[in-house]
Amino acid sequence: MSECTPSAEKPKFAISWAWVASALILLIVAILDWPQLIPTLDFSINAILHTLPFILFAVFAVAYLKATGAENLLARAFEGRESRMIVMAAFLGGLSPFCSCEVIPFIAALLAVGAPLSAVMAFWLSSPLMDPAMYSITAGVLGFEFATAKMVAAVSLGIFGGFGTMVLKSSPVFADPLREKPQVGGCCGVQKPFSGRPVWKFWTDSDRIEIFKNTGLENLLFLLKWLTLAYVIEAIMIHYLPASLVANVLGGEGVQPVLLGAFVGMPAYLNGYAAVPLVAELLEKGMADGAAMSFMLAGGVSCIPAAIAVWALVKPRVFAAYLGFALAGSIVAGLTWGLIA
Repeated sequence: MSECTPSAEKPKFAISWAWVASALILLIVAILDWPQLIPTLDFSINAILHTLPFILFAVFAVAYLKATGAENLLARAFEGRESRMIVMAAFLGGLSPFCSCEVIPFIAALLAVGAPLSAVMAFWLSSPLMDPAMYSITAGVLGFEFATAKMVAAVSLGIFGGFGTMVLKSSPVFADPLREKPQVGGCCGVQKPFSGRPVWKFWTDSDRIEIFKNTGLENLLFLLKWLTLAYVIEAIMIHYLPASLVANVLGGEGVQPVLLGAFVGMPAYLNGYAAVPLVAELLEKGMADGAAMSFMLAGGVSCIPAAIAVWALVKPRVFAAYLGFALAGSIVAGLTWGLIA
């Protein structure tokens, strides 16, 4: 999945810092600008209700794919010729609902038995950027054109990084790329081995039904907590952030706003789902289309869950190449989207 969601084994109800952050922001508004508290709450609740159909579709899609065992399809991306592996890995990474760190044990095993780093790089680059849930939320807030463009950019970025790694595999950067003792744990937990074929009619199996329920509940809570935080921040931005400031810094045409979007997005990214409504508001205030695309792509690849997945397995120079491919690809995608949007 694009963002690292919880494991489906057992639903967790622990308070997340995202909920705490939302409450703290509302508390600060109440203390410093009491009259603005009710409009902030009203905007956030209405925004959640408006997005709810897309949230429910995303939750159902991810739960269904988890219950069927569709993650087994990932293994097929790493079969055949290297060029085929790169393309398949990029497509599966960009379209499957499994985040990079969620499949750390699987990727570690593949690398250990000699799977090409180029195909793994393609998967790593595209995986954090798009999945069924992300597409649904993005389309609901930013429109189907932007969501589709981001999906194409995610797969293209994976292919770009994969073939770049293949071409440079003899260079010192990619020589002996693996850590001596890879950390196969991750923020999503270690998953069961990938074996067997997907069972599309999962409702005939009680265990799979339980996975469907648990996954659906956890992803519903996951999306609600991040989108709540995003809409609270968006309400603050609407009231306090001058449109002229956004337009002056990230607006206009040309290369500069796209570069700024990428370089600001890479270190400052919050969460792929939370970024959607925030980018929507920045676009309303004058952010350039290309800057919005480069911001979301560069930030998505460098967000902590995705970055941990790569850092856990490869040496720092390979990790630097991962970020370099992401930055270059996001800039190209931003410039392209800026021309056609």
